[in-house]
Amino acid sequence: MKERYLVTGNEAVSLPTIRESDGGLEGFSILYMAAKGMLEIVGSPLMAPFVEIDGEAVPLKDLSWMRTHYWIPSFTAWAGSVQLEGVILAPVGERGFCYRLKAVNRDEKPHVVRYGLKGRWGQTIHSINESKPVAGEKHAYNSGWNHAFVMDMRVGVSLFAFAPVYTEQPEISRTHCTYNQEQDGAVSYCLWREETLKPEEDDAENFWFGVGFEEVAASTSAKEMLRQGFDEEYEKTCRWLAARERSAGDPKLDELLNMNMFFSFFFGSGVTLDTEELVLVTSRSPRYYVSAAYWDRDSLLWSFPAILMTDPAYAREMLGYVFGRQGRNVGIHSRFIDGTVLEPGFELDELCAPVLALAEYVRETGDRTVLTQPDVASGVERILRRLAGKKHPEVALYETMLQPTDDMRVYPYLTYDNVLVWRILRDLAELYEGIWTKERCDGLSQMAEDVRAAIAAHCVKEKDGKAMYAWSVDLKGNWDVYDEPPGSLLLLPFRGFCTMDDEVWKNTVAVIRRKDYPYSFAGCPIAEIGCPHAPHPWVLSIANSLLSGNRDSAREHLLRCVMDNGIACESVDETTGESATGDAFATCAGFLAYAIDRAFGEGKSHI
Repeated sequence: MKERYLVTGNEAVSLPTIRESDGGLEGFSILYMAAKGMLEIVGSPLMAPFVEIDGEAVPLKDLSWMRTHYWIPSFTAWAGSVQLEGVILAPVGERGFCYRLKAVNRDEKPHVVRYGLKGRWGQTIHSINESKPVAGEKHAYNSGWNHAFVMDMRVGVSLFAFAPVYTEQPEISRTHCTYNQEQDGAVSYCLWREETLKPEEDDAENFWFGVGFEEVAASTSAKEMLRQGFDEEYEKTCRWLAARERSAGDPKLDELLNMNMFFSFFFGSGVTLDTEELVLVTSRSPRYYVSAAYWDRDSLLWSFPAILMTDPAYAREMLGYVFGRQGRNVGIHSRFIDGTVLEPGFELDELCAPVLALAEYVRETGDRTVLTQPDVASGVERILRRLAGKKHPEVALYETMLQPTDDMRVYPYLTYDNVLVWRILRDLAELYEGIWTKERCDGLSQMAEDVRAAIAAHCVKEKDGKAMYAWSVDLKGNWDVYDEPPGSLLLLPFRGFCTMDDEVWKNTVAVIRRKDYPYSFAGCPIAEIGCPHAPHPWVLSIANSLLSGNRDSAREHLLRCVMDNGIACESVDETTGESATGDAFATCAGFLAYAIDRAFGEGKSHI
């Protein structure tokens, strides 16, 4: 049976593979600027809870999970007559996490109960799309900084360290630890408590794990959380989450909205261990097939709207990273987290994405001071220069090399992409009114109208006697009927280009939703749009439908979806709703949460 995973994390640490079957953590991950991506500390598992009763190991059974505030996972399980409760907490603002365990004797007689965590650190993996083992030395050693032991990875000098802490007073602690450095370099360890529990008596321990550049940083990161105490760290995190929760007026939609919103927040962005910089990524989960890298489109068109509605101050920090570190290569297919080019190739939608996010931020917050920040101001100028280089010599249409799926175009002028060009030209004219000259703003407005006219003249074609928007054209008479969920023609009204009553748009929607269109999945339980990149209904298509006048049918499709245990994936099986491709898709999760909120929740007045 396929393992299902739960997730949690904070700004510094991601826990992407919490096994639903036994509560084991297969690993955790950290962002690392010098590595240009993500480091995963993994094992088989890295840690898992265990129970022994009167000296005999008893397997955990009947795990029942819940998520507090849609993000903090906890479980109850049974090991014989002992009930074990677990909470996995990654406190906001901290550099580490806690695995709290509580054992309760539900028998009518006393038992000697040993419970705790066992694990094995087997590998460190470097992930940027692909995952490869890091060649270095693993070490485990006693440390007076945490009265236990520290594990670290060295590549000449320390790369990172992590360490458990459970007490500051070892002379009175009843918690124990052992560890062993194996011949292959792996580190196995065990942390446990042993108590004689009377009937209905309980006992609990908090196992804190700190992460840092080396021994002292890791140990004191854990010790800081220990000193704050579990209750304080738990309540602090609950307050943070509760202040950002949204409601869609339905318990199931609320769960999908908030769980995906928090997943996008904590897995679509984070702080690097080595430089403490905010960075944006497709996903901090190695289960997503292009993890730990940056796309303008993914972070700004999908994740940014959800984060803006959740935390506007954090959204402004995101813009600082986008126009700062990432600004030099704006519009290039994908980049490393340090801003250098990962995958070359020009994408017009990605060139437009920073301006669309900037405009959305200013509209929502009224904060125009961001417009004159040096990186933002110079970044906008860079975008306009690069945009000018993609214009047809005579027609006000702009070309792209890659489509919104990152696949090669058929014809160079995409209707959807040029609608984004129209949008950013209008936005810039409005945003910079009073900052730029009137002549320049009027010129941008006129450029936008020229693009609108060019789309009407060259991108509207006839099929079956009805006018519709082509997917792409070459200005030589060639065009195609097509659509892609990552940049869909369904979204033209959402972008403000037309209304939902526009006949050309309605005809377009009818064509791509018809049963004879090969990627419509019409008649299936989940009748959303797919494409060759992933030939199943896309979760992004459900979000697109929520935003384009089909919220009721999209709601039915969404509620049939299992996805990745409730977390957004790239596409789902059209019959079962199980994940088909792209598990743990953090930026998509943001757009799904945003679309649910716009359609049913606090943002519904905008629809």
